[in-house]
Amino acid sequence: MEIGRVNPAHRLEDQGITGLGKVHYNLLEPALVEAALTRGEGHLGQGGAFLVTTGEHTGRSPKDKHVVRTADVEDTIWWDNNRPMEPEAFDRLHADMLAHLKGREVFVEDLYAGADPAHRLDVRVITEMAWHGLFSRHLLRRPALEELDSFVPEFTIVNCPSFKADPEHHGCRTRTVVAMNFAKKLILIADTEYAGEIKKSVFTLLNYILPARGIMPMHCSANHATGNPVDTAVFFGLSGTGKTTLSADPSRTLIGDDEHGWSDKGTFNFEGGCYAKTISLSAEAEPEIFATTTKFATVIENMVFDPHTLALDYEDDSLTANMRCAYPLHYISNASDTALGGHPKNIIMLTCDAFGVLPPIARLTPAQAMYHFLSGFTSKVAGTEKGVTEPEPTFSTCFGAPFMPRRPEVYGQLLREKIATHGATCWLVNTGWTGGAYGTGSRMPIKATRALLAAALDGTLNDAEFRKDPNFGFEVPLSVPGVDDALLDPRRTWADGAAYDAQARKLVGMFSENFAKYLPFIDQDVKEAAIG
Repeated sequence: MEIGRVNPAHRLEDQGITGLGKVHYNLLEPALVEAALTRGEGHLGQGGAFLVTTGEHTGRSPKDKHVVRTADVEDTIWWDNNRPMEPEAFDRLHADMLAHLKGREVFVEDLYAGADPAHRLDVRVITEMAWHGLFSRHLLRRPALEELDSFVPEFTIVNCPSFKADPEHHGCRTRTVVAMNFAKKLILIADTEYAGEIKKSVFTLLNYILPARGIMPMHCSANHATGNPVDTAVFFGLSGTGKTTLSADPSRTLIGDDEHGWSDKGTFNFEGGCYAKTISLSAEAEPEIFATTTKFATVIENMVFDPHTLALDYEDDSLTANMRCAYPLHYISNASDTALGGHPKNIIMLTCDAFGVLPPIARLTPAQAMYHFLSGFTSKVAGTEKGVTEPEPTFSTCFGAPFMPRRPEVYGQLLREKIATHGATCWLVNTGWTGGAYGTGSRMPIKATRALLAAALDGTLNDAEFRKDPNFGFEVPLSVPGVDDALLDPRRTWADGAAYDAQARKLVGMFSENFAKYLPFIDQDVKEAAIG
């Protein structure tokens, strides 16, 4: 039985998917919530939010991602970072997953990525679980109903959490697998209920497709001055560094919280919603995001709640520290109607420094910006990936290595060209530790971070007096209104200056060792900017 609106020429049968049970095409949010409740997939929470848990997988499984090694991508994939899968193994996986789905109820959502119509990617998401369809409707963009009559998917995602892969037979690492086949325009996801794999698979697709068109894909949030899209800012950063929190500034218009493109026309959001971390979320610090957790159809993922009142516990991380909420962008009152912005005027690179060495803000030259972009230093935050239980220092190139199918220099050169063409002031912002490393120091006060960003974005920080950092060579302001001067000099926040110096030397050495692999591919000025 088929239910819902769909292009009659592009039903599942036309993709070779037959023998299924009930097929639901393009159900809207109320119907998806109703189906998920009927199927026992979760609970209806306060305000109509949908409460789910994802079992064993409460974060992404980056080591289980594969790219199929076909002739069309052989010379362009960054194989050191992307686990290959042979085409024959993918075909076996595909056939076995489709056989597994026979007779089962499935949910199909025809969606797209990319707010700029010129660069839109139409994606079909096929899922076993109604709430995964709901999540996909939030995080991807929703076509107008009349568009569904002629919708033709360019890529298809088959998400089958109940299927367990056989590593020997299917050429994968474990029974959990995310396999991407660019030649067949098909992504297979198995043995994980974590919905973020759907979202990041689409991002990985765009990270491969768009650079060939001269478009810079960015793992960043973005906003612009109210009424002035020309004054756009982008915030690069891995999960947990503050992209969502810091871009949701009520005094500015939110373009999006995680994934964007930079074309010759400006900035555009890939997504139609947000996927915000909720640990320690409060109405006082982040009122807009907090309010979404009790709005209809918001997906609340892996949060502990009171069994009687259904009130959410924002501090209980017993399921995971990676608890999240997924909601459509229009749930944020100051969100852009178009999800479009101008060329970035300010580029902010967010890092969560668990060493406690980096200042809360620093101004970068273009060469330094490319250096820090390629370095992508941060700390993996607890729960974001399976097995990460406390902040773990890491270098994730382009602030998103798990989602980068091409070599880092491709993205770095694109960024550099766009900065040179359109002009932008670049900043490094540390939202990590101060006064000592993780375990000794404390997390950077968000009030101070907000004040520093406000000064950077409104231009007042450009008039400040700066010092040259002795470790990294970038410029650090000496004083900013509303921020303790001592906070701007990390060494002063440590009880033992010599201990800070030792920690700084250690971090500088880590940067140098990590960056050595990029030296053959970059220009001399970036090499000279590496360590000041």
